[in-house]
Amino acid sequence: MKKNTVRRFGALVVGLSLLAGACGSDDDAATEETVTEETTAEVVDEAGSELSGMKGTTPLVELTPEFKDAVNAFWTGKGNEALTDFNYTAESFDAVLLIALAAEAAGTDGSALADQIVAVSKEGTKCSPATWADCIAAVKAGEDVDFDGFSGPNTMNGNGEPLEASYGILQFGAGNRLDDSLTTYQLANAPESAVLPLAKTGVARKGDGVLKIGGLLPETGNLAFLGAPMIAGVEYAIDVLNQNGGVLGKPVEYSAGDSGDTSTDTASVTVDRLLKEGVDAIIGAASSGVSLTVIDKITAAGVIQFSPANTSPKLTDYADNGLFFRNAPPDDLQGAVLAEVIVADGNQSAYILALDDAYGTGLANVVEQVLTAAGVEIKGKKIYDPKATTFDAEVGEVVAANPDAIVLITFDEGSRILRTMVENGVGPRAKKVYGVDGNIGNALGENFDAGK
Repeated sequence: MKKNTVRRFGALVVGLSLLAGACGSDDDAATEETVTEETTAEVVDEAGSELSGMKGTTPLVELTPEFKDAVNAFWTGKGNEALTDFNYTAESFDAVLLIALAAEAAGTDGSALADQIVAVSKEGTKCSPATWADCIAAVKAGEDVDFDGFSGPNTMNGNGEPLEASYGILQFGAGNRLDDSLTTYQLANAPESAVLPLAKTGVARKGDGVLKIGGLLPETGNLAFLGAPMIAGVEYAIDVLNQNGGVLGKPVEYSAGDSGDTSTDTASVTVDRLLKEGVDAIIGAASSGVSLTVIDKITAAGVIQFSPANTSPKLTDYADNGLFFRNAPPDDLQGAVLAEVIVADGNQSAYILALDDAYGTGLANVVEQVLTAAGVEIKGKKIYDPKATTFDAEVGEVVAANPDAIVLITFDEGSRILRTMVENGVGPRAKKVYGVDGNIGNALGENFDAGK
């Protein structure tokens, strides 16, 4: 039976008194170490279960079977393999519908629609994908609407980012795959300081009456495992819109594009092409680091950039002409949720391994801050080069530090780090290991099994 545990807390306050109480006594820690050692001796060498017990957080709601089935029916109908992970699928779907509603509210596909995106996310008549016809009718009648999507309420502050979020706490089981029966959910709210006034659009660009959306999503690169779930969400949303009359009375057009990663100029090339094609909005990137390389180019052109997956705090107050939006919550929230999980598991100490980019360093700092406030000793924080060929030195430092918990803030190189950890006796069967949205998914297990 699937667990439906849902907890709510204030993200930056983190309920530190509660967290401190969950740390346990020295006696508790000693007992836990004994059990871990006995378990390790039995199963550490069990092939195909090396990742068993590893936990991780990712922005996630409990998606309905109906939504998953509908997305997969659409996706496989186009000749693609069925999705097994749905990371950011709902967020991608909702991003398209929010843009569509905003365009209808503004009466244009030009940059003026950006002033309506926050407005249609809150403080109005409730509507959803299931009541889409009513959403459109209300907007055309001049009513305020409050769109709640498959990814949650999508309520945004004036900077165009969510004020609340749901996180899935995922865990690997046998076969180096996620065990859905162990998934729980946790709600996080941004602090009052995050409630910001609306940022008005700083660039005026006229529309031509046809809403054109461009994709800037990871077909290649170190987040390629997120590509299919996100692309499926975007393309399915556009199909739903066009099956229901399109936007502004015309079908929505879509132009796909690869974001690659920060090791290439793929994103820049894609953005140049999309801008030349005259798109009104670009969905992506998945990587915060990639977005930071192209955001200036996109927003200077008066084009909306809407990321379903960017989480770096650097983007919160970025000078974006009021044209950057995201419905993935900033890592202030995820870092606090992850820290709470680590503390609740009784860990007295932790070591943080994080990739060197805006996402990795930002999330690592939040996790460190919250764990420290909760009384967890940080035995080390290593910011590593994700392009390194080996991670022996980094893992060696982890072994020497001998923490209770190991936090991996990685992308696809996480599978190689985990392989090295297993070889050095500090894998998930020997230590409590925690991942994040950049790595937690069945793709991690697949890459691990393949030696990638």
